[in-house]
Amino acid sequence: MITLRTGDRAAAFEVPFRVYPASSPYVSPMRADLDRILDPARNPLVTEGHGRFELFTAHRDGQPVGRIVAAIHDASNIRNGTRRAQFGFFDCANDAEVAAALLGAAEDWGRERGAAEIAGNFNLTAMQMTGVVTKGFDAAPYTDMMWSPPYLPRLLEASGYRPVFDMTTFAYDLDRLDPAMLLGPKQRAILDDPDYQWLGVTRRTFAARMEDARLVLNAGFDRNPMFVPLTPAEFTFQAGEMMWIMDYRLPVIVHHRGAPVGALLCVPDMNPFIRDTRARIGLATPFHFLRHRLKRTRAVILLYSVDPAHQNRGLNGAMLFRLATALKQAGYASVGGTWIADVNGASLRQAEKIGARPLHDLAIFGKQLDGRP
Repeated sequence: MITLRTGDRAAAFEVPFRVYPASSPYVSPMRADLDRILDPARNPLVTEGHGRFELFTAHRDGQPVGRIVAAIHDASNIRNGTRRAQFGFFDCANDAEVAAALLGAAEDWGRERGAAEIAGNFNLTAMQMTGVVTKGFDAAPYTDMMWSPPYLPRLLEASGYRPVFDMTTFAYDLDRLDPAMLLGPKQRAILDDPDYQWLGVTRRTFAARMEDARLVLNAGFDRNPMFVPLTPAEFTFQAGEMMWIMDYRLPVIVHHRGAPVGALLCVPDMNPFIRDTRARIGLATPFHFLRHRLKRTRAVILLYSVDPAHQNRGLNGAMLFRLATALKQAGYASVGGTWIADVNGASLRQAEKIGARPLHDLAIFGKQLDGRP
């Protein structure tokens, strides 16, 4: 018999460790991070009044076998004229009964609050992981990349869901990438233009540069239909932890005549460290962290945005040139890029141009809650 609980964050953390084999590519968020994100008393999505959510866990014989978070992002619905609920953090055993119970709970929760549709995985905000993996299940994800097992799309489809938005994640092998190939006349002109300032990030300037990144992210993604501009509290809630993991040789922040216009935040891939610690802080954590810092060869781009007024001028390529040069000088072997929408032809062509290899195909799955097909 399946029973459901609400708000059990400890059980939610345990679910993937119980239902996915240790050999799977899945990497959990750190336990403290997951607890913080799923605490409505601490998450600015709730505390600032932009949305609400409920955590459900499924239990069989007292053991957690699935989890899901149902959410409504009120600010997004107002901005886009929608009545949409979302589900996220959906992980469960290969069991149709468990999946149906969790999805049914999320649907009922959304329907009771006036939602006409539901879609996911969407882990609360644009600063969290998105999608359900549909191809590339053997590829190890980088930090902030989604991984889910092959049976999850089948369980969703059995409950009436269908793919509504397709995406792809990529990796770049740096030994095959010559940064100079990113430079054309426009990119060289940008690099030579004294009106553009290339700012590094240090611990002393971290807060100011993260505010620059927030402003550029909000401007650059403003027309994305799933995006809602992030407040300072929301951005800091997600990005503040980067101070402790950042390789300060990598970030690229660009000002034009004193105003932020470009941001490219790249950090070391923390997934090997998290796997070694099983996502828990313990006595051996400092040892694992030091070993990771000495052996790290993978990095991941977490944020990449250009102010619309400076798009199509060559700034994209100039920023990538600076990053690729820094990565190679620092000894990294590969860099991952979080998802690109399959409808974003320009970004896909750019990824192909510089030798990106696809890692995962993903999709957001959706379902109508108001009886429409």
